[in-house]
Amino acid sequence: MEHPGAESPGGGSSSGGGSTSSTSSQEGEEPESPGGPGPEEEEDDEAAAAASPATYAMMEDCLLKKIEISVAEAEKRTGRNAMNMQETYTAYLVETRAVESQAEGQCSPPDSLWRRYSEFELLRNYLLVNYPHVIVPPLPEKRAEFVWHKLAADNMDPDFVERRRIGLENFLLRVASHPILCQEKIFNAFLTKEGGWKETVNETGFQLKADSRLKALNATFRVKNPDRRFTELKHYSDELQSVISHLLRVRARVADRLYGVYKVHGNYGRVFSEWSAIEKEMGDGLQSAGHHMDVYAASIDDILEEEEHYADQLKEYLFYAEALRAVCRKHELLQYELEMAAQDLTSKKQQCEELATGTVRTFSLKGMTSKLFGQETPEQREAKIKVLEEQIRDGEEQLKAKNLESRDFMKSAWTDIERFKEQKNHDLKEALISYAVMQISMCKKGIQVWTNAKECFSKM
Repeated sequence: MEHPGAESPGGGSSSGGGSTSSTSSQEGEEPESPGGPGPEEEEDDEAAAAASPATYAMMEDCLLKKIEISVAEAEKRTGRNAMNMQETYTAYLVETRAVESQAEGQCSPPDSLWRRYSEFELLRNYLLVNYPHVIVPPLPEKRAEFVWHKLAADNMDPDFVERRRIGLENFLLRVASHPILCQEKIFNAFLTKEGGWKETVNETGFQLKADSRLKALNATFRVKNPDRRFTELKHYSDELQSVISHLLRVRARVADRLYGVYKVHGNYGRVFSEWSAIEKEMGDGLQSAGHHMDVYAASIDDILEEEEHYADQLKEYLFYAEALRAVCRKHELLQYELEMAAQDLTSKKQQCEELATGTVRTFSLKGMTSKLFGQETPEQREAKIKVLEEQIRDGEEQLKAKNLESRDFMKSAWTDIERFKEQKNHDLKEALISYAVMQISMCKKGIQVWTNAKECFSKM
């Protein structure tokens, strides 16, 4: 499945960030309403897009060049929640260490602090609100999903907590390596300031800037001219989520059956061992073959535990699909607000023209009122025209600002989408190759077990 950014409509996938706002905006309106950028603006966009990979390469890992970040361990704790009720939760030890001190040969202890999963959620929500044009890395799952039936789905299970620890560390590394997010002061405070960090975040008032779900849903259904690339990206994210979900379900079913196949080999071992007890000449060979079967049967637990780590890599991109949709929803909301501003401006200009000429082009309540109760005096019309002219000037400024905001968002968002596309292709390729290598290794072990058993039988 190809990412929609590979062939973006109307030109290069990054360079179209500014130009597409013209086509999705109100073409053919007044000069102030959203219109297509001229050739010079398109050239500027293309130049910026061409330079962006180099710029990103220079900024990439800027924070990770200064500090090492890890989630070193997880600890089960009990305490009181906001309702003053006893609860059990897991705390994670976040460690940071300056890279310079290690380069100079100093072995200073790392700075460390404890964080709960809810604090990671608060950090991500803050980033989502303040960086709507960025594909914010997802957190690992809060509760186990797509697991094979022998694996515990309890969120306090030690194996699950360990995998979530790895996922939380990966989240921090993703943010720290992002050229924009890594510079956020709240993120840096998350790594270094244990006491009062939550209060600092809440004092920013970021929740007030968050778009309501109802508002976003309304924009999704009522927007008239969304950018085609974002529409395709939204469909792609749905398909990506569907494909990875199916892949994870298939893997879980295969793991269930594989577990059974391996464990059945333990029956071979038991039978061969029992058989060896009643044989003299063949006893040693049967006993050795039974031992190989027992070892093979026991190895499946480690194999499937390793498989879960590959599954977690796929799950990360399952959750990334929602991050992609969040960017698309923000675009739809901005485009809807732009269209409403243009529509409101057009309506006010029409009202002003009707008052000035005394003609009513369309049916309106005001027109009926005038017919029933007589025309307004010239002074009243003049006062209304002045008010409308002032509103039109404000509307033109607002439309210009909305147009600029929309174009800036699209340009920034598409640059980050291109960065994400490269990351996704690299990560999923590596994960699938590693998974294939593990499967090949597993098959080789099975062949080796039966080869050893054959040698044991040959020596009988």
